Amino acid sequence: MSGGSKCPKAIGRKSHYYLKIIGEPMGESDLKQKPLVSVIIPVFNGERYLAEAIESVLAQDYRPIEVILVDDGSVDNSAAIAKSYPDVHYTFQLNQGLASALNCGVKLASGSFLAFLDADDLWMREKLTAQMSIMNQHPNLDMVFGHHRRFYSPEVGSLVETGEYPMDEALPAYLKQTMLIRRESFWRVGLFDTSLKLGDFIDWFGRAEDKGLKKMMLPQVVAMRRVHGDNMSLRKKGDRSDYIRIIKATLDRRREKESHDKPESGLDDQSQNLPHHGQK
Repeated sequence: MSGGSKCPKAIGRKSHYYLKIIGEPMGESDLKQKPLVSVIIPVFNGERYLAEAIESVLAQDYRPIEVILVDDGSVDNSAAIAKSYPDVHYTFQLNQGLASALNCGVKLASGSFLAFLDADDLWMREKLTAQMSIMNQHPNLDMVFGHHRRFYSPEVGSLVETGEYPMDEALPAYLKQTMLIRRESFWRVGLFDTSLKLGDFIDWFGRAEDKGLKKMMLPQVVAMRRVHGDNMSLRKKGDRSDYIRIIKATLDRRREKESHDKPESGLDDQSQNLPHHGQK
C-alpha cells in the first residue's frame, strides 16, 4: 500500500503502473483478458462507516480491482482506518471538497473501468461481476447502473418511525455509487465540477447525457445507501443554489444544441433526465 501520496496534476492519461491490484498474480496478457476495475472512495471525516464501505469493496467477487481511497483532509481517524487495509491505496489532499477528491482518484486510476463508492455506503458483493458481464455483452455501452436500497443508522430511528424518511423499496438509481463506466467514456465527459458543493454527480450525469453516452439500468440492487444524521443534515442545510445552477446550465447547453441542430423545434423539459434518487 502507498501512503500519503499526492494527487497527480496530469489528467486524462492512463497510469504506466498499477497502484495495487487485488486478485491472483497475473501478467500483462492476463490483465488484457480480464479488465482491471479502479474503485474510487473519497472520504472526509468518515471514520464511523469507512471500514464497512472498504470491506464491501474488498468482498467483491470480481477480480482484478484496485481500490483508491482519497482522504480530503480528514482530521478524524479515517487515515488510520484506510491504512489498516494493505490492499487499499491511500492518498491525502488538503480539504478541497468531494468533487476534487473524486477527480484525484480518477487521475490515479489505472483501470479500464471506473467505479465509485461514498465512504458511508455499501456495495452488494456481486455488483462488479454483474455490471462487467453486461459490459462484455454490449461493447458499445458506455456505462451501466443498478438499483439501490436505503438503510438507516440507529440514530435516525425516530425519523423513520414518524415517516419523515420512510423505508424505500429498491429503486433505479442513476448515482455514482451504482455506476460502472468505461475509462474512455468518462473522459469524453470530463472531471467533476469542483465549484459545486452539492450535486456533483447530477451535473456530471447531465453532461454525459448531452454527450450521448449509452447507458443501461440493471434490475438488481447493486448498492445500499446509508441514511444517517450527517447526510440528512446536509440535505436540509445544503446550498440548494448549486442545484439551480446545474439545471440552468443543463437547459442552456441543450437549448444551444437544439438551436444548432434543430432550429425549428421547441425545447422539451430536459431536466427530467437528471438523476433524482437521493443525490448527496
